[in-house]
Amino acid sequence: MSFNSIAWIVFGALLVFWAVGAYNRLVRLKNTIANAFGQIDVQLKRRYDLIPNLVEAAKKYLQHEQTTLEAVTTARNQARTASEAVRSRPANAAAVTALSVAEQALDGSLGHFFAVAEAYPELKADQTIRDLSEELTSTENKVGFARQAYNDAVLDYNNAQGQFPAVLIARLFGFAPSAMLRVTESAAEREAVRIQL
Repeated sequence: MSFNSIAWIVFGALLVFWAVGAYNRLVRLKNTIANAFGQIDVQLKRRYDLIPNLVEAAKKYLQHEQTTLEAVTTARNQARTASEAVRSRPANAAAVTALSVAEQALDGSLGHFFAVAEAYPELKADQTIRDLSEELTSTENKVGFARQAYNDAVLDYNNAQGQFPAVLIARLFGFAPSAMLRVTESAAEREAVRIQL
């Protein structure tokens, strides 16, 4: 065997090892995204479970605000459906973007709910409402921390699959960029419309 033949065999072997390593790294980073979304998903489920309890507890005080209560319930259901779609494909940019939009609508309807609730002193004094509001706030804080971990995982994955020469493997095997979960308003803005109990 000539030196050129050996050089080409070694080069080919190195290329294959590099390609396998790049592919495995992309898979690992994609799995990290799925794991990070799992942490968000736990908190979102808790949030989605708290909202119907909050609406039910508020019904006796907000009898003339059925539209507000229905808007919260509808937004919660849409966000829950979007979350279920992401659960099955946590690195899918379209599904994550749809979840961000649904969560923005839910945050808006909850903000409106709490703004309306300000006009009802009996509602603000209700212990169940205060407890649920506190649990919801705590859960939203946990979602925020989990969202940061998810977004960090997405950034690492997007950087890895977008850099040359790994981008060649990414395109060859269908690794598409993922989307970050966007925050639509700051916690301070959200707290400004919350009931201060």
